[in-house]
Amino acid sequence: MTQTNSSAPSRPVACIVLAAGQGTRMKSSLPKVMHKIAGLPLVTHVIRACEGAGAEKIVTIIAPTGMEQVAKTVHPHATAIQQKPLGTGDAAKAGRETLGQYQGEIIVLFGDAPLVTAASLQALRQRQVETGADLVTAGFYPDDPAQHGRLVVNADGELLADIEFADATDEQKQIRLCNGGIMLFGPGVLWPLLDRLRDDNAKHEFYLTDCIALARVSGHKCAVAVLPADEVPGINNRIELADAERMLQNRLRRQAMLAGVTMTDPDSVFLSADTRFGRDVTIGPNVFIGPGVEIGDNVDIRAFCHLEQARVEPGALIGPYARLRPGSVVGEEAHVGNFVELKNAAVAAGAKVNHLSYIGDAIIGAKANVGAGTITCNYDGYRKHLTEIGAGAFIGSNSALVAPVKIGDGAFVAAGSVITMEVPANTLAVARGRQTLIGDWVERFHAEQKERQSAEKAAKESDKKD
Repeated sequence: MTQTNSSAPSRPVACIVLAAGQGTRMKSSLPKVMHKIAGLPLVTHVIRACEGAGAEKIVTIIAPTGMEQVAKTVHPHATAIQQKPLGTGDAAKAGRETLGQYQGEIIVLFGDAPLVTAASLQALRQRQVETGADLVTAGFYPDDPAQHGRLVVNADGELLADIEFADATDEQKQIRLCNGGIMLFGPGVLWPLLDRLRDDNAKHEFYLTDCIALARVSGHKCAVAVLPADEVPGINNRIELADAERMLQNRLRRQAMLAGVTMTDPDSVFLSADTRFGRDVTIGPNVFIGPGVEIGDNVDIRAFCHLEQARVEPGALIGPYARLRPGSVVGEEAHVGNFVELKNAAVAAGAKVNHLSYIGDAIIGAKANVGAGTITCNYDGYRKHLTEIGAGAFIGSNSALVAPVKIGDGAFVAAGSVITMEVPANTLAVARGRQTLIGDWVERFHAEQKERQSAEKAAKESDKKD
């Protein structure tokens, strides 16, 4: 991964994110940039990279219809509309109303290329400082150059030309340095170049990459910043979406492990881009962590757990086979065990919910114990209601707590109870039918069954004779 240089420029920079494409090859009613990897929309990853690179202004270019979700997702950053799909150059021009008077550098990048990092955007800026270039384009060295456009540079590293594969000579096709799409324009350079673009090509579109040739004709110096090959791919179909997911997951796992997280089978663990880990966290196989999860120090997450929008405090034990749904908070040293589901529930420090339970819309006090098979009956068909379990309380197995209800500190609920009223502190609650013992019932039951079987057999024999 590209590292940010300690002398990275501090001059102002803005970003134009091109996101107006319809993404027809995705075969989806969802705008392409709203498809997700690592729990976040593609365009969100790009916006986060721009923010991390210190962009003072960010404008996302969208189509005139069907892009309401995109505008909402990139808010509070601005959006601008490309009225007709006339190419990447025309799309960049749509940002003029928002950035036309901006005096800093402008980076143009793509909303469907989510793997770019803030460090790489800073690398473009650093390359501009080193070379004094007015235009810096991203280059990369793919394993297979295939159909990528080739970048021609001289011995001093100055960018001379961007050659489309179809137009390249056999000699130029041997060049392995390819165009990565992202471009940085110095102050006052972008808009005059866009105004000079022509659509005299097969598609009759205005191509942003044509700015390189126009810049050189105008006497502007051009340069290349070489980025890691895994940061530049754009996404056009579901296969490429899955490839990007795989690459980003590998990156996130590596970052987590280098930061002190142990993964016994990293390839089976899925993270979100915003997952936050403490130190000495252990994650077992087949764990899925969705968006909005924060995990404290020394947490043990065992196999086959699913977490999203949840917080786990230091020293807690989760799983195996536990599910933490949105709004769940697990306190220090608390246990949430196998086949336990939490939803909008707070489990305080040292409390235990170890097996086969559903705890929804609930507060569980410190060091309380919730027995196997317990459920909080939180929904009455119209509204959700709160269950409160006090500190040190004991809830017997197979109990149903019908909310709204409160169990006091140190209270004891007998196994199999259905609790519908408040249980005061340090009180036993038994809410089940009284057990009855009938001593000779089993013998009489067996005798009656044998007599019935004999009668049924005799009746069948009689029917056969008739």
